[in-house]
Amino acid sequence: MVSRVRVWLNRTYAENVFFMDQLRRNPCGRAVEIHATHGDPDSPVLAAADTAAMEPDGLSPAAYVEYALDQCARRSVDVFVPRLHQSALAEHRADFAAVGTALLAPPAEAVQVFEDKVTAYEAVEKFGIPAPPYRRVRSADELIAAVDALEADGHKACFKPASGAGGVGFRIITRTPFSLLHLTGFPGPYVSLDMVVEALRQADEPVDWIVMPRLEQPEVSVDCLTGPDGRVRMAVGRTKNGRRRGFTLHPSWIEPARHLAESFSLHYLTNIQFRMLGDEPVLMDVNTRPAGGLHQLSQCGVNAPWAAVRLALGEEPGDVVPPFLGQDYAVVSGPRALRPVPLPQQRPEPEPAPAATVPETVAADRPGPSAPVAPPAQAPRTAHASDSPLTV
Repeated sequence: MVSRVRVWLNRTYAENVFFMDQLRRNPCGRAVEIHATHGDPDSPVLAAADTAAMEPDGLSPAAYVEYALDQCARRSVDVFVPRLHQSALAEHRADFAAVGTALLAPPAEAVQVFEDKVTAYEAVEKFGIPAPPYRRVRSADELIAAVDALEADGHKACFKPASGAGGVGFRIITRTPFSLLHLTGFPGPYVSLDMVVEALRQADEPVDWIVMPRLEQPEVSVDCLTGPDGRVRMAVGRTKNGRRRGFTLHPSWIEPARHLAESFSLHYLTNIQFRMLGDEPVLMDVNTRPAGGLHQLSQCGVNAPWAAVRLALGEEPGDVVPPFLGQDYAVVSGPRALRPVPLPQQRPEPEPAPAATVPETVAADRPGPSAPVAPPAQAPRTAHASDSPLTV
């Protein structure tokens, strides 16, 4: 009898409730037990897991590694999918292996390259992967010079933190003075250059921003699955143009993503994002973790989370090729269950506190996943590598 697989997700994004759903619906019919930890008692991943616990607050990366090793050993975790402190945890891959846990994350060196966007752009350009023009800025004068240079070349300038994720801190620069025009409708990403300069001049410490052109749509996120042997098993592009979403296997997106994943040893699940600079696709960002929208590949008949877990367990899923490309769709949010009461915080003690463990829940009793809402069904089309790069 095949034993069940125990998977742990730490402090992950709410969207990864879908990641968990796909693991349970694996085509092998293998039982999967999911443990989740988080700093927010109302994260839906805690309710969606079989067992859950609050994470200790204020741990340094080194202390968090010790906490994670203790969790894996005491809970007999087979596969650990880390988001928080991914780089520090990856440095201790051998220690996790010693307690029987496979780490579903790239090598620490690869994670560190892509933690900083400037370092990442410098690195990928050496491998012939196109990146947008960019400047690192730390002061008001450097910001003004960067914006002037980009605008002189006909670009609209934007900035974001050199280290960050999820679009946090992204703003588009405008020369229009602040007025009531900016206070109508919903808040937007545009910010007056004068206001930003004034804020920088009054700041007590320098910022660390990357300034670059505002890149145009379509945006293409290529989800990759790469084995520890460096061979890419899966590379599928998810396209975005406004609300319209779709899929592509066009080489203009897929080939640079595969080249990047192989060149930098981006093992297991990673997400490589491109946008347009004029008529040319350029790299926008690299996420060394599963993307929040990874579950959307189920519209193509692909279960990427389960293929990744199999790789981590030393099994061979083979090449993961979508049997068809699903029709265009839109993403609509839906409700997910929360724990009725906050969980007590779990401390890294020799024995887990009884209140830190959530009783097992029968999978069939859980609310169903919130799936992307698509137009009326039509016959799926066969996946071809020649699909247009602008087809969304």
